[in-house]
Amino acid sequence: MSATFSFPGARVVITAGASGIGLAFARRFAAAGARVAVCDVDAAALEAVGDEIDGALAVPADVADEAAMTAFFAEVETEWGGADIIIANAGTGGPAGAIENLSLAEWRSCLAVNLDGAFLTCRWAARIFKAGNGGSLILMASSAGLHGYPNRSPYATAKWGVVGLMKTLAMELGPHGVRVNAICPGAVEGDRMDRVLANEARASGLSVDALRARYVEGVSLRSWVSADDIADAALFLASPAGAKISGQAFSVDGHTHSLA
Repeated sequence: MSATFSFPGARVVITAGASGIGLAFARRFAAAGARVAVCDVDAAALEAVGDEIDGALAVPADVADEAAMTAFFAEVETEWGGADIIIANAGTGGPAGAIENLSLAEWRSCLAVNLDGAFLTCRWAARIFKAGNGGSLILMASSAGLHGYPNRSPYATAKWGVVGLMKTLAMELGPHGVRVNAICPGAVEGDRMDRVLANEARASGLSVDALRARYVEGVSLRSWVSADDIADAALFLASPAGAKISGQAFSVDGHTHSLA
């Protein structure tokens, strides 16, 4: 059973909020009484969010596109005047393979979504929260931001960068009443991880089933996590129960001890 929190009237902004973990965030915060604004590159998924969540702002935007994100944030400010909780959720798994086989374009594309998107979101969040009365900023990192990750160097680099960004912003924004944390999921059940496994299978020569078994072997609880497990952590961190938690890389991964 998922944890229960209440956010009556809270203004929650979520990047890449139309599917996967982002959609779990949107659904759970809306169910807890919050107003939700999401952006995403998937127009059909955004339309479904608008139909499902009453009053949701659902805006098409690529998190690596500065102009598109500026327009999204401007719409949020016009409609709401600000935000209380901001989640930089957007990410991509990037390419799989030994570094000598990766192109610079693949490297840059992975960092653009995972790291540039976080930067653009955090830059806006800093201004909004400083102008208001503080808030909660949550960045989505990964177990890959805490460990080495063979054959996934762009992704691991980007997620280590997200953790470093979070640590720095916790120090910059703490005096303004802003809590900044990162959630580090392990392997999350769903379509996105299925695609990651397919890429890794092609790069490593191992079967998808063998890779699934390897992921479980590297986790103390011998299990994967769900999008709702991640949403529980976000609601906790954004709630009064997390009022004194900042600067933390918050693992929700069953204790991942190896990604090798």
